[in-house]
Amino acid sequence: MHFLPEEIDSYVVKHSQQEPKILQELSKETWQKVLNPRMLSGAFQGRVLSMISKLIQPTSILEIGTYTGYSALCLAEGMSSEGNIITIDKNEELETLQNKYFEKSGFRNQIEQRVGNAIKIIPTIDKKFDLVFIDADKSNYVNYFHLIIDKMNSGGIILSDNVLWSGKIVEELDPKDLDTKVLLAYNKLLNSDERIETVLLPIRDGLTISRIK
Repeated sequence: MHFLPEEIDSYVVKHSQQEPKILQELSKETWQKVLNPRMLSGAFQGRVLSMISKLIQPTSILEIGTYTGYSALCLAEGMSSEGNIITIDKNEELETLQNKYFEKSGFRNQIEQRVGNAIKIIPTIDKKFDLVFIDADKSNYVNYFHLIIDKMNSGGIILSDNVLWSGKIVEELDPKDLDTKVLLAYNKLLNSDERIETVLLPIRDGLTISRIK
């Protein structure tokens, strides 16, 4: 969902860095072959992720929610030369498409794919992270935060996607809408936890940047 007027949004996109050719190809193939292609980060948000990663130059990245690998490749653009990404997704059927573009990207040896339930996988990872991107099932956002917060390096960044949830976070809550209920709790948590400082950006469907103190 776009929260800016269409003409302003178009101007912003036009005057921002354009996505690399490999990501254009991945985006096209995702829309042609994969269910729910709207889950793709997309060109503008991808450039935002890339820019943040380039500013941080992380050595260790964790991504929760790989999908077809678009956002992983955006984050990889800013990764240090000796860095690596661990990316987790529950859908093993997407591995072939992910691998196709990871191979073409030049980052293949720096990307480690994990398939399965992130709630179970994250506790088995014995390392600290400079950058974490959360973009998976919204009902587990609070759980993901609690699992990763002690695995963050000081000054590390947590990026959280879809935190505006198509505007549902300011609408009357449907008691049956678990995703929105959890996102409301998550947004409050990020703004109140004293271990982090947070800015919520109205980029696409909402992107929160949280910095570990």
